[in-house]
Parts: sequence; C-alpha cells; structure tokens
Amino acid sequence: QVQLVESGGGLVQAGGSLRLSCAASGRPFSSYAMGWFRQAPGKEREFVVAIKWSGASTSYADSVKGRFTISRDNAKNTVYLQMNSLKLEDTAVYYCAAARYGSSWYSPTPAAWDYWGQGTQVTVSS
Repeated sequence: QVQLVESGGGLVQAGGSLRLSCAASGRPFSSYAMGWFRQAPGKEREFVVAIKWSGASTSYADSVKGRFTISRDNAKNTVYLQMNSLKLEDTAVYYCAAARYGSSWYSPTPAAWDYWGQGTQVTVSS
C-alpha cells in the first residue's frame, strides 16, 4: 500500500521560509514523478512543482519559480519542498503526490496523479 506522509507545515511570516517533507513508502518509485500541489480555501487544487524520481527533471508553476525548490533523497524515499520568500498568497494546504510516468513525465492536472498524502497546512501571515 502506497503511503505519502507530509510534514513541515506551519505558521510563518511573509518573507520567511519553510521546508516541507514527503516520506513515500509502499512500492518502488523509480518510475514515478513526485509533486506538490496546494489548495487554498474556496479554490481548486493547483500544481506547484514536480520532479522525476531520478531528479533529472523538474517543473515549477510560474507563481513559485525562483522561490521554491524541490529535491529528493532517494535513500530516504523522501521528497522536500524548500519554500523561501513566502507570500500571503502561498497560504494553503500543501499535498504531496505521486504519478506513474505517462506520455509525458508529469501532468499539472491533479486528476492525473495516482497517490496523495493527507496534506499539511502552510499559513503565511503579514
């Protein structure tokens, strides 16, 4: 059974930093993309970033480019999201997700992802 467990969310002031972690278990992930999505109250879940399990490719939403960095530690089966220069609009529940490679190595559409974590709240205050 695949499990994705996020941690690291919390309350931070605007301009501050947080690092989220996603521990993956239950199967080999070498043929999977790993990603982060977020969902703010009253809004749809949106793509944030994706990474190939090998780390060879990444893709970021325009809204977080230059501020967020995704990385992974294959030995620990863990994916990280370093979030710097946080803005009020980054406030959301952040979800870790995994998707088997398809015709393209990832999709920004939530429905295309196979597994999800339970989410971790990130709140940015002024």
